[in-house]
Amino acid sequence: MSLLAAAVLVELFTSEGCSSCPPADATLSRLEAKQPVPGVQLIVLSEHVDYWNDLGWRDPYSDAQFSDRQGAYGGRIYTPQAVIDGRADVVGSDEDAIVRAARGAALEPHGTVSITHAAPDVHHVRIAVAGLPPHGSARLLLAVVEDGLVSKVARGENAGRTLKHSAVVRSLKAVATIPASVDHWTADVEIPTDASWKQSRIVAFVQDERSRRVLAAGAP
Repeated sequence: MSLLAAAVLVELFTSEGCSSCPPADATLSRLEAKQPVPGVQLIVLSEHVDYWNDLGWRDPYSDAQFSDRQGAYGGRIYTPQAVIDGRADVVGSDEDAIVRAARGAALEPHGTVSITHAAPDVHHVRIAVAGLPPHGSARLLLAVVEDGLVSKVARGENAGRTLKHSAVVRSLKAVATIPASVDHWTADVEIPTDASWKQSRIVAFVQDERSRRVLAAGAP
């Protein structure tokens, strides 16, 4: 069976307070750069959980939202954990396992997400979703991610280490609901902004509310 052309979402739940997480952070960056699955675009998100923050180091990129999101997937909760297309989970530093899961996910039907700037307004983008497979009620989520982040960790399990991050989610918001069985959707969406974000970009994806399966994903 050949792979279908698809964008597959890889979410890494990680923390600067976890000594097992830096290898997973590096794995995520490498997967994004190498794109090792032919015919498949791996779209990656680094979501820093907050439940390590009371153990010696407060992760500056952490948010309870990401802990809650990880918990909503059910099953085991651990760091580093990679969730592929909202379904399979593997250890976030296991590159081979992530690639295998992404290959499997790519065989499932996917729609497409295209993102273009809604000129002349630089604070909005036009998002067009097309070709969604059969689904229940779904949400369109918009993530603002930042690359090139560096932290010098002073305490906790990674004390004394300088950690580098990419694709760190700084904002994640549901911007629309797509009713069950609707296979396309288009609208202009406002981009969250913050003066502290220096190297930000956006990712959008559609996720079935009940099954949590990612139906489509895209980036400009």
